[in-house]
Amino acid sequence: MQAIRVHQYGGAHYLSHSSYALKPGDTCLVRAAAGGVGQLLCQMAKLAGARVIGTLSTKEKAAIALEAGADEVINYAEKDFAEEVKRLTGGNGVQVVYDGGGEDTFNKGLDCLAPRGCMVLFGGSSGPVPLFDPAVLAQKGSLFLHRPKLADFTATREELVARSNELLGWVQSGKLRVKIAATFPLAEAAAAHRLLVSRSSAGKILLIP
Repeated sequence: MQAIRVHQYGGAHYLSHSSYALKPGDTCLVRAAAGGVGQLLCQMAKLAGARVIGTLSTKEKAAIALEAGADEVINYAEKDFAEEVKRLTGGNGVQVVYDGGGEDTFNKGLDCLAPRGCMVLFGGSSGPVPLFDPAVLAQKGSLFLHRPKLADFTATREELVARSNELLGWVQSGKLRVKIAATFPLAEAAAAHRLLVSRSSAGKILLIP
């Protein structure tokens, strides 16, 4: 489980600081903003000076995302998140969408982007993205699509150490916080997995040896 925690921290760091390097004045959309990676992305985006819009499915998760730093939240169970993003941005769209969902959210995510915006697809919790014509990216505003993985952003020891030092510095200073959703003894790993796939948790799920 410790390795998974490191992966989430490092993943959120390269997504927000390298895959698409956020800067002051940017607006980003974080899908599943109350989840483990989502909360980290919200915090790191704010550290970079960006405006954060988060999507989620309940009022309870909305409170968690706002606590993590989201400026606005959208309950996609109640509202069309693409339409809400356009409303919140005055019709301009966002510079980047961070999407770990895949199949269910990909196409609407593209509709949230400003011209020359970037879709960063880092997971597929709802399934793989269906095949599509890359010309769609041009039609929607000369968009960029990035499908990264952590190993390519920690390919050298120097890069791994640099990311780790910045992350640990944020944790030590209190700039980066972690929410623990639940803990399970190792013997109850199956129950922990059921909670994870239920998508009802908000934060990290830990196994205790």
